[in-house]
Amino acid sequence: MDQQQDIPLWNLDEVFEGFNAPAYRSAKDEIAALLERLRTALPQMESPSSDSAFADWLAGLLADIDRLETLASTVSAYAYALFSTNTKDADIIAELNRVEALLVPRAVVHVLFRNLLARHEARVEKAVKTDSRLLSYAFVLEEALLFQKHQMSPEMEDLAADLSRSGADAWSRLQEQITASLSAVWNTETGERKTFVELRNLAYDPDRAVRRKAWELETALLKSMEIPLAAALNGVKGTVDTLTRRRGWDSALDTSLAQSRITRATLDALISVMEESLPMWRRYLRAKARLLGLGKISFYDLFGPVERPDARLPTFRWDEAKAFIVRQFATFDSAMADFAAHAFDARWIDGRPREGKIGGAYCTHFPLARQPRVFCNFDGSFSALGTIAHELGHAWHYECIKDLPVLLADYPMTLAETASIFSETLVSNAAMAEVEEQARLPLVEMHLQDGCQVIVDILSRFYFERAVFEARKDGELTPERLCALMLEAQERTYGDAMNADERHAYMWAVKGHYYIPGLSFYNFPYAFGQLFGLGLYGLYRQEGASFAPRYREILRSSGSLSAVEVARRAGFEIESPEFWRTAMQVFEQDVAFLEHQ
Repeated sequence: MDQQQDIPLWNLDEVFEGFNAPAYRSAKDEIAALLERLRTALPQMESPSSDSAFADWLAGLLADIDRLETLASTVSAYAYALFSTNTKDADIIAELNRVEALLVPRAVVHVLFRNLLARHEARVEKAVKTDSRLLSYAFVLEEALLFQKHQMSPEMEDLAADLSRSGADAWSRLQEQITASLSAVWNTETGERKTFVELRNLAYDPDRAVRRKAWELETALLKSMEIPLAAALNGVKGTVDTLTRRRGWDSALDTSLAQSRITRATLDALISVMEESLPMWRRYLRAKARLLGLGKISFYDLFGPVERPDARLPTFRWDEAKAFIVRQFATFDSAMADFAAHAFDARWIDGRPREGKIGGAYCTHFPLARQPRVFCNFDGSFSALGTIAHELGHAWHYECIKDLPVLLADYPMTLAETASIFSETLVSNAAMAEVEEQARLPLVEMHLQDGCQVIVDILSRFYFERAVFEARKDGELTPERLCALMLEAQERTYGDAMNADERHAYMWAVKGHYYIPGLSFYNFPYAFGQLFGLGLYGLYRQEGASFAPRYREILRSSGSLSAVEVARRAGFEIESPEFWRTAMQVFEQDVAFLEHQ
């Protein structure tokens, strides 16, 4: 992109004006005081005898925990936001470490709080039913009691949290720092270098030779760092496996199901339909190969644009991306469009790629400021446009719940992807409606390309992570073993539709989700969100503009109900394969369109 300097860096001053700002220091001081008070008081706390006094007592406890989470989430998100845009800054790394140290007692406070609830479980259930102030906390308290049954002693949880700073969390940061720091010589004559993120972005280049060269350099870079990256993954997964068993879970997947607020029946229904859909996705990949003039695609062709002289994917300057997204959001909800416009104008988006900045994209929230921020690496492509729309969907989700207590605004991984997929679909479909018939090809293919990633590639990641956890029980996995497991997973999903000699054995080193100690299996929630978001979009197509307020209410309830109950309120039964099959059928028409081009 030529206008790099026109792409903004985000402004975080409305959150804190730096690590030395009085407001930042005050927030840290309040966290420390709250943690000390709660850690001391909770083990000895006695509940009042009368029912009304007990309800007041419980409401006060919830207020304290909510304040702690508001402050802790904001301070930690702020430190990480600065780190993710400048991973080489020693001062930022040092402060991130100090924040992690400050928050170590947070884990034991939650343990003590859950233990206190468990000691008074019957009274808690009665108070929730009889006191209107507590009714909205019913699911949150029920979930806390579930996790109480899967936690170690306060002393052990405290030790685990403390060790995490120099253990699993440090391994996680290592993966980010390695991939953020990698670069390779792109042009031997001029000495031009490209960062790892820039090489990843070249996967979207229309020139296959460029894509292949970028893929070869990317995999060579990862191979050169395979030993520390494998050590990082082994460190994270080994820690998770140990803590999973110590906490009485059968597997990390069971923990993930609880965190995702879904049942095993829901996951089984989802995965079975994803597997059923693989023949359709292989038809898509064969059609794409034909349109690209290939016998069979390679991994580096997955994001290659399918274009014709009269049908090319548009590119965007930053100001054009803003205008396009705001205009498309307005076709659904003017309030959502106004919010997006404000996010652009207030510099809530960090879009400029640069050395030291990690790859990928994310949305983060600062509950103390009641504001979100969006992180991405914008290169002007149509795909980058979709990424901004996706992350702004997350931000709109937060906008819909920001006034709620933090404990009622903490939605699970599964529902976290709902608003983002809805927003991305809104932009994609509205764009499709604006172009002439002959220009639809690249947009239809882009929609299928995204769907293939979220269904086929996500399924391969699910298979891979499940296999890694199983194998990790017997000891550390070598880089060669990790590569073999990744290729096996890609064989099961992409099958004979992809060139077996040119897959991506090092995807385990690329995806940061594998390295998050507290969020194992952060893959199937994307498929859940994709299909659930498409289901909600289908409701919007049926109901029109009147759906917008209902949509906001669905998002608003996402932090205080199970995913199954949120779906039921939208009219969906997600424990049945039928819902997922209906949502998946959205892609069939597009595959048929591509096959006839």
